[in-house]
Amino acid sequence: MPAKTQIVKEKSTFDEAVRSQLHKIISSKSFRQGDRLQRFLGFIVDESLAGRGDQLKEYPIGVDVFGKSDSFDPRMDPIVRVQARRLRIRLQTYYREEGQADDLVIEMPKGGYAPTFRQVDPSPVKRPHVPALVSRNTVAVRAFEDCSPNGAESSFCRGLASEIVHALSKVDSIVVMDESSTRQESLEEAAVFIGGTVRTAQGTMRITMQMTDTMRGSILWSESIDRRYDDVFALQEEIAATVIGAVMPQLVGDSGGPRTKVGNLAANNMYLQGVYQFNQRTESGLRKAMEYFGKAAEEDPGFAKAYAGMSDAQLLMANYGVAAPTEVWTKTAANASHAVLLDDESSEAHTSLAHVKAIQDWDWSGSEKEFRKAIRLDPRNSVAHHWFAMSCLVTLGRLDEALQEIMIAQSLDPVSSIIARDMAQIYHFRREYDRALEQCDHTIEQNPHFSAAYWTLGLVQEQRGELEEAIAAFQRAIELSPPSPRIVGALARTYAIVGRKQDASRLLKDLNELSKKRYISPFELALIYFSLGRMDEGFERLELAFQHRCFELITLRIDPRFDNVRDDPRFQSLFSQLGLS
Repeated sequence: MPAKTQIVKEKSTFDEAVRSQLHKIISSKSFRQGDRLQRFLGFIVDESLAGRGDQLKEYPIGVDVFGKSDSFDPRMDPIVRVQARRLRIRLQTYYREEGQADDLVIEMPKGGYAPTFRQVDPSPVKRPHVPALVSRNTVAVRAFEDCSPNGAESSFCRGLASEIVHALSKVDSIVVMDESSTRQESLEEAAVFIGGTVRTAQGTMRITMQMTDTMRGSILWSESIDRRYDDVFALQEEIAATVIGAVMPQLVGDSGGPRTKVGNLAANNMYLQGVYQFNQRTESGLRKAMEYFGKAAEEDPGFAKAYAGMSDAQLLMANYGVAAPTEVWTKTAANASHAVLLDDESSEAHTSLAHVKAIQDWDWSGSEKEFRKAIRLDPRNSVAHHWFAMSCLVTLGRLDEALQEIMIAQSLDPVSSIIARDMAQIYHFRREYDRALEQCDHTIEQNPHFSAAYWTLGLVQEQRGELEEAIAAFQRAIELSPPSPRIVGALARTYAIVGRKQDASRLLKDLNELSKKRYISPFELALIYFSLGRMDEGFERLELAFQHRCFELITLRIDPRFDNVRDDPRFQSLFSQLGLS
């Protein structure tokens, strides 16, 4: 057989193998619900096999795969880049789980859209042990980890686990397993694991407790308490009682639930409509939320959650630059305090008060105390976990704890766009930019019209050095909602970084002119001045932001955008006003 014919035949055989593998992948569980990813993968494989892999660019993919019009501009719409990252992750998931024994691997390397094909030796499929039935009401108690100096609290840790087992075993509807006396195969049938850590310092013991979903690996609940090391038995009993309070609602329900006072159906309906508008995180949404919460309070003056909602909406109006902080301070504090006065056992009321203490008062210890009380009152209050993470723990630089709390919030409310977006924010603050990028993609996939997600995406891409992509993300955010000063400011800053200083100065001038008609946070102006190298003007605006007690200041300690001015004595002087070490 001529050599050329042999090469053609081998190519044909290889192409058939690739197409067979493609069909296997897009029919798999990993891709079953991803119609767009199926089309994306099929398109790039077909084009590559046809010899057109070098022509796989954003524009033709956007038009041919995602149905964009001829006017599609990849700089303004990042859909191809977003879906490409999702496709890479989905392929990795397929080969890690279902495709472990496949002898042909299809990949899409970073930096382009042309796939690669490589043959590998098939390996035995490693099937993870999956229990036939996970008991819904079974809890396994793990030994607490002794993190004290020299491991001096091992006996306390063993006694603590025994006390928790003892307390849980008294609940008729819960099956309890002790890790120290139960086979591993049986432990894997538990619905949740209870465990944690014990640390000591200067006569104080910190016990951190966690409840983990065994199937998803997500943290359902986490709590920590600090106590003097006086009465060991009393302390162990207190922790066991705390654990029971968290486990009961998750496994057996809570017939009583947290005590809430809903005066009548009309008031509650108004309140729920306010919550919906509030969660949009837009200027119009916050104003509508304020209106609905106000109507709920008028309908039932004793409805604590309505006043808590008004406090939350007013505070976020200041946070998002809709109103000057000084215009809402008195109202937010009054409404939050009134909500607590009406119902001291309302988790929502204490969450609102905790938020005010953090954002408005910069009372970090008082805020943490209120957040923890709100969570004790209702461990399933996703907003309490969310705001505890973002308004308190992030500010204090306790980013590991913040990540735990936001994960709990997401497990309680997996469809919340703002919680998903703020998880990306925490990864951004942790300088874990790849994970932040993936989380932004997840948020955008969940809600493609959520402008706040594109703002965070732009911040992350800026830190990754992907400046043109950052500009496109900010422009997309502006398209999706009325021009927010925060987003316009971020776009101006990136223009300055990329060298488009004329465009940055134009947007800065627009914001300064707009400030004569409405409130514009001086924090955003400070960032633009810094990026333009106008440091004196930047610090003037930053000082003004402290006078206004702007919301954005609470992340000053860990915000990457301030890395280039952090050593300036003027920055240090201003930062000290936050009352943070």
